[in-house]
Amino acid sequence: MTVLEALQWRYATKKMNGKRIPQEKLDYILEAIRLSPSSSGLQPYKVLVIDDRELLKKIQPIAWGQSQIVDCSHLLVFAAWDKYTEEKIDETFQFILKERNLPPDTMDAYREKLWGIYSQLPEEWHAHHAAKQAYIAMGIAMVAAAEQGIDCTPMEGFSPDELDDLLGLREQGLRSVLLLPLGYRDAENDWLVNMKKVRRPKEELFVEIKGESVEA
Repeated sequence: MTVLEALQWRYATKKMNGKRIPQEKLDYILEAIRLSPSSSGLQPYKVLVIDDRELLKKIQPIAWGQSQIVDCSHLLVFAAWDKYTEEKIDETFQFILKERNLPPDTMDAYREKLWGIYSQLPEEWHAHHAAKQAYIAMGIAMVAAAEQGIDCTPMEGFSPDELDDLLGLREQGLRSVLLLPLGYRDAENDWLVNMKKVRRPKEELFVEIKGESVEA
């Protein structure tokens, strides 16, 4: 499928059939997440890949009883950093420089400027900003899943505090922000499966602001 065909095919699956995803398709989706862009390349989140059925049963009531939690193949939990620190930023930049075979001090000025900005902002801003980076990654995961013919359901409908406690995320400096069950649609029992995809027409969604035309 092309990207547009995949996006037309996908929908927020309400019922899954419990079928397992082939490992190569799961790996493809996870690699798409790994390659996702993030602000300053910091990737300030982790993604828990859960297929422990007993743990999923414990997560289901925390996720408002949604059936996809236990009927999916794998559940992705996107957990963002609760705050930025100078150490985390420095560690990430040093990794980037090592991978690019650049001198360790190449990005010192940028790193110091970035931390100079972040250090003045409240921790709640840090958590919110990191969460937005996780949203970018989840969006790309959804496109990759659709391309592979894998269904998914983006979820904000859960109790983050309860999930953080269950998974021990706070002790790791993380906050759960998004859930993404991956699996296959139960076409016979999903009320949404045959519904027309409805999106705003482009005339309402896009606002074009044109300047003077420039000749090539």
